[in-house]
Amino acid sequence: MSKPLQISPDTAIKLSKQLGVPIEHLMHMPRHILLQKLAELAKAEAEAGSAAGQADKTEDSSL
Repeated sequence: MSKPLQISPDTAIKLSKQLGVPIEHLMHMPRHILLQKLAELAKAEAEAGSAAGQADKTEDSSL
């Protein structure tokens, strides 16, 4: 079993909410799994941001 992650309580709470994982599970999650989930989250946010950017450009060009 791995030791708990070395992150602050505030960071643990934020990550728990963003990843939809209970704090207890997050603190004992293997580091490579946490990094994978963070990468997936970042990718999803980037895709959502680029989709929103494309929608803004479409609205601007119609004016």
